Amino acid sequence: MNIENTKAQMRKGVLEFCILSVLSEGEHYPTEIIERMKEAKLLIVEGTLYPLLTRLKNEGLLSYRWEESPSGPPRKYFTLTDTGKSFLKELTDNWTELTTAVNNIIQHTQKTN
Repeated sequence: MNIENTKAQMRKGVLEFCILSVLSEGEHYPTEIIERMKEAKLLIVEGTLYPLLTRLKNEGLLSYRWEESPSGPPRKYFTLTDTGKSFLKELTDNWTELTTAVNNIIQHTQKTN
């Protein structure tokens, strides 16, 4: 089993949750989302981010607006919809339950080894 593949799958599983969490802070341009993720040591590239943003928008979790840029083409700013906020709340609740359960298992395993 390749540990890098397993780590990549774990990371992919939380990207949407992290993107929605970043957008819960307010409206963001994709480059700002990438920077916020880098700060958190969760690297993401545009080729991964843009399809995720499009899918989340198509699912009604995000909306966007265009804004003229002083340098270059107009920018698309994303924000959570009310549906997105509710979805994020459910994900957050589930994440708390999941991490508690996993931590309990890990702690129990470490005590018995």
